[in-house]
Amino acid sequence: MHKSALRMGSIFSKTMEENLKKNQEFITEMNKISVERQIQMQNQMRERMMAMQVARARELLYWFGSFYVLAALGMIAGFRRTRKPGVLAPLLPLSFVVAYQADMAYGNKLHRIRSEAENIMQFEMDLLELPCGLPSASSIDQARLDNDERKKLHPSVPPL
Repeated sequence: MHKSALRMGSIFSKTMEENLKKNQEFITEMNKISVERQIQMQNQMRERMMAMQVARARELLYWFGSFYVLAALGMIAGFRRTRKPGVLAPLLPLSFVVAYQADMAYGNKLHRIRSEAENIMQFEMDLLELPCGLPSASSIDQARLDNDERKKLHPSVPPL
């Protein structure tokens, strides 16, 4: 009877170990899927934000372009009347503004910006460091506790 109880105990422990291992593998797989979904979600949000920025640049170009054409026509008309070249002087900086906006909206400016960002990430990582370093769980908890304490001491003051 004693031997059968030992055998039965070892069968139970073996089964429990197998179940524990299966559960750990399942949890690991679920964590992996969860992280992959978070990465995918963040990437899709980034893509949507970038699309909004490009659309905004294009919309702004329509306004700048319209203003530029009207201002240029007015300056040319003023030059014809007065024959003073100074009347045309604002065309130079306005041309740069419109050209920059057109490059951003329809040119390859975003590709050049991305390329420069990649260079910064490869060769100038020190520019990307956060002041006081990366926040830690303890620094976040401490800030939360400080905020709770501030609420208790000054309930009418809005939180930071």
